[in-house]
Order: sequence, then C-alpha cells, then structure tokens
Amino acid sequence: MTIANPELQLAEEFVLHTRCSVFLTGKAGTGKTTFLHNIKKQTHKRLVVTAPTGVAAINAGGVTLHSFFQLPFGPFLPGDEVHSGHQRFSRDKKNIIRSLDLLVIDEVSMVRADLLDSVDTVLRRYRRCELPFGGVQVLMIGDLQQ
Repeated sequence: MTIANPELQLAEEFVLHTRCSVFLTGKAGTGKTTFLHNIKKQTHKRLVVTAPTGVAAINAGGVTLHSFFQLPFGPFLPGDEVHSGHQRFSRDKKNIIRSLDLLVIDEVSMVRADLLDSVDTVLRRYRRCELPFGGVQVLMIGDLQQ
C-alpha cells in the first residue's frame, strides 16, 4: 500500500527492508495506528505487537509487555535478574522469542525506562545475543506530548 506521507513511507521502508529500529512519533490523528496495521499486513518478518496497558494492547491488536515477557510489576533495577530460572517461559514462548524479527511497542511514551531495560535483558538472555534488545528490530510508536 502506498502512503501519501513521505516521512511515513520512509519509516515503512526502514521497518520492512532493514533491521534498523525505528521510533515513530506524531500527534493524534497523524496515522500512527494505520501505519502499524499496514506494517502488520505487509511484513514477512516474525513480529509481536505489544503495548504497556491492556486497552492500548487491544487497540494495537497485540498483548501487554508485562504479559508477553512475563515481567513483574515492580521496578527493574540494573543488575537485577529478570527470570532467574528458565522455568518462567514455556518452550513455545522461548522459541517465539528466539525467532523474533520485529518487536512493536505501541504507546511507548507510557513505558517506563526500567521496563524497556527489562525487555532488553530478557531478549539478550533468551536470544543469547548481547546486541541491544538481543538483536531484534524494535518499532516504537508513541506521542511524547501525551
């Protein structure tokens, strides 16, 4: 699908044809949700759509960050072990994490920094890769003015 907005077209090309992470922002009504739905329709990448709250996750057609990564609700401190044992994830969930190409975080402006750190830690651990977010491409969508 062709996007009339050249900035959104460029962002779409980055998401679809590179492994570069992208932060997409804009005011309400600028097409962020439409962009996300277009990416979901067009990509051949294995992706998971997440959001910080249940309502945001439903609107994005995904799941909450806490649910997908099975994170505790308290703060994550640097050096803390997230998932000290491998028993927290089922075999299927581990396989999904290991084969993940694209992680979408919608409404990222509502995500605390320590929560992003814990997602990064989980991905690095289960993918056995020390690149940021375990080498997974991340599409963060949100409005920092909210």
